[in-house]
Amino acid sequence: MILDASEPGALPLAADRLARGGLVAFPTETVYGLGARADDDAAVAAIFAAKGRPASHPLIVHLAAPAAAIAFASEVAPVARRLIDAFWPGPLTLILPRRPGVANAAAGGHASIGLRCPAHPVAQALLKAAGDLGVMGVAAPSANRFGRISPTHASHVQAEFGTDLLVLDGGPCTLGIESAIVDCSREHPMLLRPGTLTRGEIEAAAKERLAASGGHAAAAPGTLAKHYAPRARLRLMSTASLKAALAQLGDGASKVAVYSRTALAAPGLLVRTMPDAARAAGHELFAALRELDATGVPSIWVEAPPESPEWEAVRDRLVRAAAAGDDPSDAAASRPNRTLLNGN
Repeated sequence: MILDASEPGALPLAADRLARGGLVAFPTETVYGLGARADDDAAVAAIFAAKGRPASHPLIVHLAAPAAAIAFASEVAPVARRLIDAFWPGPLTLILPRRPGVANAAAGGHASIGLRCPAHPVAQALLKAAGDLGVMGVAAPSANRFGRISPTHASHVQAEFGTDLLVLDGGPCTLGIESAIVDCSREHPMLLRPGTLTRGEIEAAAKERLAASGGHAAAAPGTLAKHYAPRARLRLMSTASLKAALAQLGDGASKVAVYSRTALAAPGLLVRTMPDAARAAGHELFAALRELDATGVPSIWVEAPPESPEWEAVRDRLVRAAAAGDDPSDAAASRPNRTLLNGN
């Protein structure tokens, strides 16, 4: 059931359900999350079961305030403290050493844990209300079936899980791309997943360069290559490859949907225009892919975004959405970095 978060009683009901070990979906500024109290391993197990997610893939724990990090982290390094001061509440997840015996299921049994303090007013109100009932943090991956397109509207969540799940409706997510994830459990911070915060912004706040991803990354949410995938086969293509493929479609145009910044047209072709600005494209990306997928076309062709830094997060999501159907003939397609992450 979807409840308007502004309605009287909606937040207390959701907070009580979390406190009792139930599941609640709620909005953040990034995507909607599927939440359970992080200190209850049985409640967290219900998240994994609902999503069909492997229990070894850790979840991000959402906190009402930065000070709550010490309930889950055994150490907050100076660089992590600088990032917290700069970006919390906000779209940044930090991987920190986990306090022994705390949130084992949420951490997938690993020695590190991902923590985030979201900025969305509904998320903040829910976390604070749950905190008053003894819930120190809420584990919450994106509220979708494992590997599928992340939800940015309450209706997306209900389409994934049906009407039995309590969904707090806080409107469309303002950012639409999952948080950046920085591993601060090692000697030097490492960017494991790009987000709307750019690498340059994070490095400026950290006061040091981010280490290159690769090697042995800390255990963190979603290390599989294939994520954010529609049911249709998604092909990520250069502008030239896309134009050439469209020229050869002929009567097959009705079997393809196109998402591109370049103006394209063909008889019977379904085209949705991608915004020219990276932030705007990120905001609508998942909703656009869901809309195109809902038409039932077997293929979605997407024009590859620019290689500039501000497009890094959008490129990352599209590369991994296309991972199930990479085609060597697509000049812009490439295998995704297998250390990149999924989650909220």
